[in-house]
Amino acid sequence: MAIDQSRSKRTATGGRYISLRKKRKSDIGSIPTHTKVGELKKRADRVLGGNFKTRLLDIGVANVMNPKTKKCYKTKIKSVVKNPANRHYVRRNIITKGTIIDTEKGQAKVTSRPGQEATVNAVLIG
Repeated sequence: MAIDQSRSKRTATGGRYISLRKKRKSDIGSIPTHTKVGELKKRADRVLGGNFKTRLLDIGVANVMNPKTKKCYKTKIKSVVKNPANRHYVRRNIITKGTIIDTEKGQAKVTSRPGQEATVNAVLIG
């Protein structure tokens, strides 16, 4: 399924905008990844310029940093506690940037974008 991210067919005032060019492949967006808690599963998507973006579909571990000791740990993710992007993501265990996850070391806030960067980096809170 392609998502069209090209210019709107209407101007700011509501008038009709007549485009000077046709649709391009570079105008196509992508559907949301919805990274979930589970066993590791990745997908590579081709993006603009022939490059590849690794998308994270499922993940079970997170790189957690303790701000007091300045040390990083690789810990298991138990569940999603809070997600500011969407309140329904909590029961579906979907991880996005800013999500608060429950790990073996304690609760941590996700600082990376798992659907775009293929990793979960977090900082311990509380």
